[in-house]
Amino acid sequence: METYNYLLWIALILLSTKVLGLMTERIHLPQVVGALIAGILLGPSFFGVVMGSDFLTKAAEIGVILLMFLAGMETEISELKKTGAMALLIAVLGVIAPVLLCGGVYFWYLGGSGDYLTILRAAYMGTVFAATSVSITVETLQEMGKLKTKVGSALLGAALIDDIIGIIALSVISGLSSADANIGFVLLKILLFFVFIVIVSFLVHKFFMWLTQRHSHSKRLVVWSLAFCLMMSWCAEALFGVADITGAYFAGLMLCNLHHSRVFLAKKMSSISYAFFSPVFFASIGIETNLRLLSRGVLVLSLFLLLAAILSKIIGCGAAARICGMARHDSLSVGVGMMSRGEVALMVVQKGIAGGMIGNDVLPAVVLVIILSTLLTPVMLKFTMAKPTPGTALAEPLPEIAVGKDASPRSE
Repeated sequence: METYNYLLWIALILLSTKVLGLMTERIHLPQVVGALIAGILLGPSFFGVVMGSDFLTKAAEIGVILLMFLAGMETEISELKKTGAMALLIAVLGVIAPVLLCGGVYFWYLGGSGDYLTILRAAYMGTVFAATSVSITVETLQEMGKLKTKVGSALLGAALIDDIIGIIALSVISGLSSADANIGFVLLKILLFFVFIVIVSFLVHKFFMWLTQRHSHSKRLVVWSLAFCLMMSWCAEALFGVADITGAYFAGLMLCNLHHSRVFLAKKMSSISYAFFSPVFFASIGIETNLRLLSRGVLVLSLFLLLAAILSKIIGCGAAARICGMARHDSLSVGVGMMSRGEVALMVVQKGIAGGMIGNDVLPAVVLVIILSTLLTPVMLKFTMAKPTPGTALAEPLPEIAVGKDASPRSE
């Protein structure tokens, strides 16, 4: 007999993620934290009223694709050029340090054997914590009136570049995750993928510029864009062995220069994503996180991963800022501001679960670290920036940079 339980599950997910999202927003935390908690409450950890299913898995996959498409679309290429070498160095070291420290912690947890699969899983765990979510950092800096400072501009620029580097790292590790993967062949496919991106970008830009001149605020523009996003996701996964979210991100990046049409398109795509698919994605991570599996060993892993996640950003990003001539106090603030993990980390987690890189036994530890790093960031940032440092204000205020991966519609 056909069951319609999935309709009830979807309704519960949408209602609970919205209610708990609004509650966490009231205490100045991202709504994604509330959505994760909603999934944990609905799943086997507590009430067990929603179970995993193929339908939820596919809906969550579309959700993560749309989120990455929006992240790419809302990337400000012009602002990346303005932030310069400082933001680039902060982003690079801010990715390398977590990969080494967090990956090293997980390598130790897995027993420290030097086999290929263990090293790959450790590297993947490091990639999860290489991601940065600065939405809460932006809110904290705005409250303190320090968003348009040298620290604020460095943080925002580095976060944008961090996205791109993290996506490339994910592409490489995903390509190597197959048991019979040949490193040379995988790297060749990734290189061909980026050649493909350049060619498609040239053709698509011309097509969409022509389309927006005639239908700049038309629903057909939304349909074309959504179809393009899904096609690029399929091409990345099926033709080049690269994660589908990589294709979605670069699809959005190709459309980020549509000027006034981009605002209309981003608004419509956000409505599609945040009304249905994104809540399902965030809740699905919580549903798959079974806190009943928390053992003493997993709790120890959580503690060490949290320390590694915090220290890696403070050391990596802070050292980069210091190398670029920032004062010690400001360098520390940059490192703390890059601590928070969020949407992109969860997207990498989701791909890791699907690819067997992250097991259900350690998933609670990963989710706990993501939540705790988000909670600790504003507290530590207010402490490090409590005393204003002379010379941090810029001569001219910088325009606020739209950080795509953290852009989410505010509740009305």
